[in-house]
Amino acid sequence: MNTITSVVHHLLRHQPFLDDALANDLINFSSLATHLQPEVEKQLRKPVQQGSIIMALRRYAPKKHLLKNSNFREMGDIVVRSGITEYTYLNSKSILASQAELLNIVKDERGVYLNYSSNYQESNILVSAELKDTVAACFEKEILVSVKSELSSITIELPKNSSKSVGLYFYIFKLLAYEGIPVFEMISTSNYFALFLEKEYINRAFLLMNEIKIS
Repeated sequence: MNTITSVVHHLLRHQPFLDDALANDLINFSSLATHLQPEVEKQLRKPVQQGSIIMALRRYAPKKHLLKNSNFREMGDIVVRSGITEYTYLNSKSILASQAELLNIVKDERGVYLNYSSNYQESNILVSAELKDTVAACFEKEILVSVKSELSSITIELPKNSSKSVGLYFYIFKLLAYEGIPVFEMISTSNYFALFLEKEYINRAFLLMNEIKIS
């Protein structure tokens, strides 16, 4: 059975920016109660007093961030690359053969960028501009879903044991969101993290990543 407290806490847990601000005592409870009141009343299907919502807010215990600034200072080099194109193809019986053909052609080329990923339905290819014609030839029999050119990437060497750092990606994406920087694509491995952005956002994002490192 829903109660005022359960509804309020559910709303907060699904709004990480609010949760984060509450954890740092940055929000006035009265203002937040006014903001939440319409949705709380909608879910409970009855009028709710703001005072009751404020009491529920006072009972809420947001998790404090376990991420320390030292984690970011341990990040390695930041590498920026421009002129990247993303292709998305529908998976097919021949898609792996097309991929193998592409990899075989570029295996000895220096300075080119190529990243290939796949899920159960689609395959995604991110390549530097000079490989556009090569991709088109290797995948000419495949069904092209979308193509996006003129992307730029920021690749960051992650701190050691980053897989055990709570909130690492949340903190980065939170700052990008605050600055109004949309992320077109994201790829991570054990040691590296790459953001793909439209070129008009790359300079702002690069400055922001540098600020994180020295914070």
